Amino acid sequence: MEYIIFAAAMAGLILLFMLKGFYDFKKSEKKFVKSLYETYGTLPQREYKPEQFESISHYFLKHKEGFFVDDITWNDLNMDEIFQKINYTYSSAGEEYLYYILRKPCMDEAEFAHREEMIEYFRVHPDKRVAYQLIFSRLGRTGKFSIYDYLDYLDKLGERSNLQDYLSICLLMGSIGSMFINMPLGLVAFVLVLVFNNVNYFKVKEEIDPYITSFAYVFRILEAVKKIQSVPSGRRHSDRPDFLKSDSCEPDVLAGEFEIMKSCSAAMGGFKRGSFLVMSGGRMSGSGNPLEMLLDFIRMGFHVDLIKFNQMLAQVRRNISEIDGMITALGQIEAMIAIGAYRQSLSEGYCVPEFTLKAEICGEDFYHPLIERPVKNDIYTDKSVLITGSNASGKSTFLKTMAVNSIFAQTIHTCLAKSYRGALFYIISSMSLKDDIQSGESYYMAEVKALKRILDLSVSADAPVLCFVDEVLRGTNTVERIAASAQILKSLSKENCLCFAATHDIELTHLLEDIYYNYHFSEEIEEDDIFFSYKIMKGRAGTRNAIRLLSIMGYESGIIHEAEHMAEDFLKSGVWRRLDCEMAQ
Repeated sequence: MEYIIFAAAMAGLILLFMLKGFYDFKKSEKKFVKSLYETYGTLPQREYKPEQFESISHYFLKHKEGFFVDDITWNDLNMDEIFQKINYTYSSAGEEYLYYILRKPCMDEAEFAHREEMIEYFRVHPDKRVAYQLIFSRLGRTGKFSIYDYLDYLDKLGERSNLQDYLSICLLMGSIGSMFINMPLGLVAFVLVLVFNNVNYFKVKEEIDPYITSFAYVFRILEAVKKIQSVPSGRRHSDRPDFLKSDSCEPDVLAGEFEIMKSCSAAMGGFKRGSFLVMSGGRMSGSGNPLEMLLDFIRMGFHVDLIKFNQMLAQVRRNISEIDGMITALGQIEAMIAIGAYRQSLSEGYCVPEFTLKAEICGEDFYHPLIERPVKNDIYTDKSVLITGSNASGKSTFLKTMAVNSIFAQTIHTCLAKSYRGALFYIISSMSLKDDIQSGESYYMAEVKALKRILDLSVSADAPVLCFVDEVLRGTNTVERIAASAQILKSLSKENCLCFAATHDIELTHLLEDIYYNYHFSEEIEEDDIFFSYKIMKGRAGTRNAIRLLSIMGYESGIIHEAEHMAEDFLKSGVWRRLDCEMAQ
């Protein structure tokens, strides 16, 4: 009787702990759901470790065909930092697809229309959005490695045969049967076979254990697909946003994604069946669970987990494209939710871009996503633009603003401007290059190579090219820089290419004035300070501030006076005056 009472008490205690765990889980989930409503559109607080951020690019690397924003352009524009501001995702599938979108400007207006439908649907249906976000949070992230790393590991493991495991089972069953014929010999045979099977078991188990983790995210993908298909989706109608309230039987907004998930998940049917033999969290862990201990003996003797592992491996390797399809569908849905949240965060406003067949960029109130209190600028041009201005006047920031917004237009279908109109471009830049000490490559060589890739693209591209160049050939002498820059910029202004370039060389504004529109930034000097308006204006720059900045920073007056005198003399004569010994003393 005492044992029964003790057992009942233990069972009650276990039940209590289970109920407490369930209660805590539901409480935490309720709190998370509340935060999804309340923090929608607030700045993401996630901190990125270098290895985590590196893995985010792996979906893109697996789908890199066609034109994409290359590494030079991506780094020129600080796109890693910009991505972090847009990344409102909760799963690896979502954030890797969002990264892919930013690296792969779209050239298909039908795809833009579909993305816009999804973004708008989740914006006006917060309950549906939160339901999806909860599913994506359960899907979660893979941590240091991308799901594509795990799939690669499994694929490289290759096909594995179960023949040895089936032979082990036959030997074990044979030894058991032999005990009914001759007990002593049968018992010896049983022990020998058991030892043989266990040695082989642990040898193989050690080989496959690192790969078992790879199955975990596949399980979560299948579970997310199942859950997400149970959430009702929206309906299309010609008049947005009223279509979102329609109960008609028209096609779903997410019909394409749902169809992909349905067909791809069907190919993985049976993947979960018996997977507890492989995936059981307590196995071989010394947990003391009697059921687990019994299963461990069965595994060691009959290799059932090794057999199931090989079956699961074969199914994954056979259906990698289907797993990729599910990741793509899930990722696209969550990426659209993230874009909607990013739009909500833009207190300075945004617009949906308009695309034209003409190679032009026109718009009002452009601003940069990383500047907190931005000065906004307008631009209307169907011809290449050459920008001059003093140091720190805003030239480089303007180039980056236009480049980022042109990428945004063709990726997240959102521009940081009052209006945006432009063609569907291939976008490329050469702006923030550095010396490469390890390879021994100078700044000039890095710049020459970066410009050459732009020239090559402008010749080979099957769509208009939009390029951004900051300080052409700054790494060489003045005479050759101006001559070469003029010819390079001339080549970049041809029919298939629209170029935005910044320079300190006023000479270029005269040499190229029939080919480029001249724009400039200026400043005002008051007492011992310089004030920049950061507003772009038509025409070439008429002021310089480099020497004046030396004065403001406290350089000796003699240096300032002589420098100003030399500059004025050169502007009048076109010849530099040689410094004599007396001047040098």
